[in-house]
Amino acid sequence: QVQLVQSGGGLVQAGGSLSLSCRASGFILRINTMGWYRQAPGKQRELVASISYGGTTNNADSVKGRFTISRDNALNTVYLQMNSLKPEDTAVYYCKAQILGTAAGRYIDYWGQGTQVTVSS
Repeated sequence: QVQLVQSGGGLVQAGGSLSLSCRASGFILRINTMGWYRQAPGKQRELVASISYGGTTNNADSVKGRFTISRDNALNTVYLQMNSLKPEDTAVYYCKAQILGTAAGRYIDYWGQGTQVTVSS
């Protein structure tokens, strides 16, 4: 059984920094793209940043220059370093990973449990 477990997040003042991590566990053969999404109250879930197995990244315009996504393939873990946080970054953050497990035989999208990030003004 494959699962993603997130850690990090919390409350910070505007201009501050927070970090998130997300580790995949279970019977995993390979993880393709990993990413972070967020959902603010009353809004749709949106992509924040993604990273391929080889390390190619894609960031939303709203976080470019402030957020950095990285991954450790040996640990099946993806990270999100968030700097210069703004109140509009407040949301529940979710990690997602495209995982090839031993049971499924194909890539399936798995989601983390979600972590609240709150930025006060």
